[in-house]
Amino acid sequence: MLVLVIFKHVGDGRPYPDHNLAVKDWVKIEPHEVRLDQLITTKSTLDLHTLLAEDSTLFGDLFPHVVSWRGSLYLEDGLQRTLRAALQGRVAIHARILELVLPEMPLPQTD
Repeated sequence: MLVLVIFKHVGDGRPYPDHNLAVKDWVKIEPHEVRLDQLITTKSTLDLHTLLAEDSTLFGDLFPHVVSWRGSLYLEDGLQRTLRAALQGRVAIHARILELVLPEMPLPQTD
């Protein structure tokens, strides 16, 4: 039995801390190929008008934004573009991937 999986998981919300990156910061990150079945969405709904619009990427980044956090890849921006790629039969996309790493919290001092 063949099971088609587009995303690893459909989530709703961002489980990682805020990174405060603006679009101008994202464009400094070089795009890399990522498989769709490795992505966890941060939105569970989308707007079909946006999905089907010919100029949907006209005012945004051409590459989806992905946050790597604790071993998982979260699709933060670009759900429409990514789903459009899946509908075209593609299994991977090029995306900007932010490796989100927070400094370790110091252990409390004990005497």
